[in-house]
Order: sequence, then C-alpha cells, then structure tokens
Amino acid sequence: MRVTKARFEKVWTELGLEGAAAPWFDRLMTAYGEVGRAYHNARHLNECLAGLDESRHLVAEAPAVEFALWFHDAVYDTRATDNEERSADLALECLREGGREGGDLGAKIRDLVMLTKTHQAEPDTDGAVMVDVDLAILGQLWPRFEEYDRAIRREYEWVPVDLYAQKRCDVLRKFLQRNFIYRTRHFRDKYEAQARSNLVRKLELAKFESRVSG
Repeated sequence: MRVTKARFEKVWTELGLEGAAAPWFDRLMTAYGEVGRAYHNARHLNECLAGLDESRHLVAEAPAVEFALWFHDAVYDTRATDNEERSADLALECLREGGREGGDLGAKIRDLVMLTKTHQAEPDTDGAVMVDVDLAILGQLWPRFEEYDRAIRREYEWVPVDLYAQKRCDVLRKFLQRNFIYRTRHFRDKYEAQARSNLVRKLELAKFESRVSG
C-alpha cells in the first residue's frame, strides 16, 4: 500500500514544506474516503502512486508530480464541473500553509492537477506522466477494467440509465479517436493495445444492451 502517512510526509519534506504534514494527510484520507466514491477513492490514489513509482525515471520533478497526484481527486462531486479547479486550489492552500505559496512550484502543481480535467498533455513531459498514470486503469485486463467501469456507474447512479449510457459512450469514443491514448512511450507500450481493446469491447456491449432494451 503506497498511500501511507510516511509517504506523504516524505514528499512534504522533499518539497521543503514547513509544519506538520499529518493533518493534511488526514484531510486527504477523509476526502478520498467520502461516501459515494466507488472509484475515485484511496485505491485509485494508490494505483496512481504505483504508476508513478514505475515511471519515475521519466519525470523531471518527481516530488511535484507526486504531490499533484495526492491532490488530483481531493475534491470529487459528480454533480459539479469544477472538481479539478477545487482540487488544485486545495493543493495550493496546502502549499501556502507549508510556506511555499506562489512561485514556480505552485504554478506547476496547479497545472498538473488541471491536466486531469482534459487528459491532454505534451508528449513525454511531467504532465504526460501525470495524465498517463491517471488513465492507466483503461489499459488493465478486462476484469479490472469492467470493475472500474461499474464503479464509475455507481458514482453517477443519480443519472438516468439511458442518459448515462450515452454520455459514458461519448467519453470512451473520444479516447478511441485519439491517435494515442497515452502520452509517453512507456505507458503506450504497456497499456495502449489493451486499453483500445477494452474500450471497443465496452462500446460493443453498450450497443448490444441498447438493442436488447430497446
């Protein structure tokens, strides 16, 4: 398990933050443990940190990327459209409390968090690793992908079935329409083929289910 207080304290120290890291760690764990987070929870954060660990050699400023990952889904409300903005603001609030407000660090971390809104980044940059880590779930073997897909549906259970199916398929198609889903060769080599297979399979199942229900 990579989501530990000791790990958060380590990145806190690497960034030169002052004061105690523990209260912020507890705050983040409370956020990721909120009721209704079937996917965007501590398990997802743990998987993101694992993805960073295996691709750290690609990152120029690893502590900044890791800090951004800790905060990237800190605010998650499926009825809102500004989750990334609010998550980035929370990260900046933490930096201010730690004595590192403003400057290049704050701007970089805000930019990294905001990349998870569009999942678009320049290839082979710290932002590309940030995006690829967040999207690694798309390239897992089918049982894990299917588990993830069901969890997303539970997070949006308030959305009517037909509308959800339409919107979800729109999202998946947009990923398939890209030249590459992943922005680094490392993640592309590892996950691109499986991700495309998963997305095509999911869209075909959705089409079949639509015909049956119709």
